[in-house]
Amino acid sequence: MTDSNYSPFSLALSVIVVSADSGPTQRECVRSVLASSLSLELILIDNASRDGIPPAIERAHAHDARFRVIYNQRNLGFGPAVNLAAKQAHGKALLVLNPDCVLREDDLRRLLALLAARPKAGLIGVVVGDAEGNPDPASWRRDPLLRRSLNSLLGRPGEKINVEQAIPAEVIEVEAVSGAVMLLPREMFQRLGGFDEGYFLHCEDLDLCRRVRDLGYQVLLAGDIHVQHGKGGSSRHRPVFVSRYKHRGMWRWFRQHDQAARNPLVACAVWLGIWTHFLLQIPGQLWRRLLRR
Repeated sequence: MTDSNYSPFSLALSVIVVSADSGPTQRECVRSVLASSLSLELILIDNASRDGIPPAIERAHAHDARFRVIYNQRNLGFGPAVNLAAKQAHGKALLVLNPDCVLREDDLRRLLALLAARPKAGLIGVVVGDAEGNPDPASWRRDPLLRRSLNSLLGRPGEKINVEQAIPAEVIEVEAVSGAVMLLPREMFQRLGGFDEGYFLHCEDLDLCRRVRDLGYQVLLAGDIHVQHGKGGSSRHRPVFVSRYKHRGMWRWFRQHDQAARNPLVACAVWLGIWTHFLLQIPGQLWRRLLRR
């Protein structure tokens, strides 16, 4: 539907979706947002997709002034694409939304109400999960400090990166949330300078959450809001590409935020561990891709 009262200078919300050969699920993602009667705009920013889906979505919603597509001539990465779209956004709040997520209007309203009611809220996430309602463990995370990463990798006791307990159906303060759905005031995003563009893909959400907390603001998880997340197409058809940048993001986060990186010997061991882990994963990733074909 077209909002006859649409004005780019009186928007409550700007929704930013980054596409990179993200598959057909982004059609429903866009449709669910534009079905809302809220004062919003939706910016789909495309990182040089070759599947033809973003232009098709643009044609399907050409009548809706709230929707526009930005086409990049190359894949800029997730954070840089969000930053570019945010510079053209007009909403008082920014919602960064993965193209494989489906948001209902009620979810949007509750998120905006929560943001308005919590003046110290710097960033709000939700519980993301599959079609069966199983929560993604990444919905509630801790900083990936070295000791936590080792506990997670080796399965040993102690704090791990993902919090291993049921997510309460209430709003709680956390260290980090899933980057699939992230709401924050536009002023906060600008104060942070947006996403760190040194991250191409993965871990930029963990970095953003950390920097929000470093400013003295809260990262909140709305445990009573569940959003379906389809685990997008880019990682399925380019697993090694995605994995490479995920591991590069791990290394960057470690160097920036973990005090253990100050020890040169520890840093060297972590670097070797990260890239050994990346190399060991490649055969399985290629085999699974072959099986899907």
